[in-house]
Amino acid sequence: MLTTQFEGGLRARPLEARLERDAGLIWFVTDLRSHKEREIEAEHDVGLVFVDPANKAYLSITAHAEVLRDHAKAAEIWGTTDGAWWSGPNDPNVCLLRVQPVIAELWDGPSSAAVAVFELAKTSLTGEKPNLGENRKVTVEM
Repeated sequence: MLTTQFEGGLRARPLEARLERDAGLIWFVTDLRSHKEREIEAEHDVGLVFVDPANKAYLSITAHAEVLRDHAKAAEIWGTTDGAWWSGPNDPNVCLLRVQPVIAELWDGPSSAAVAVFELAKTSLTGEKPNLGENRKVTVEM
């Protein structure tokens, strides 16, 4: 999920991330006609949330985003699902979001629902805090 800021608050929407690991960037192919481009051009700070339900892992990223009209880069990261929305990477409505992570925080939960239930039950019986996994935070120097 990508969360942007607008006059009325925050707005989250699902998008398909394209990772450029060597550069430490996350790219999104999107449409110039949507509101998120105008929101990002007005306020560059965004939030990203990724969930891996099978592993009970949750990743939250605070990032700086910019809107680019770069059809060559769009062609480079173009995915098969993108054709459902646009005629190709050179479609005049195609644009990119270039996202540079600033802070990333990962929550790694228990491997099964049974472990989570056990930990919560243990808490209610003993008053001890439940062990519901690990939390790690990384800040990227810009």
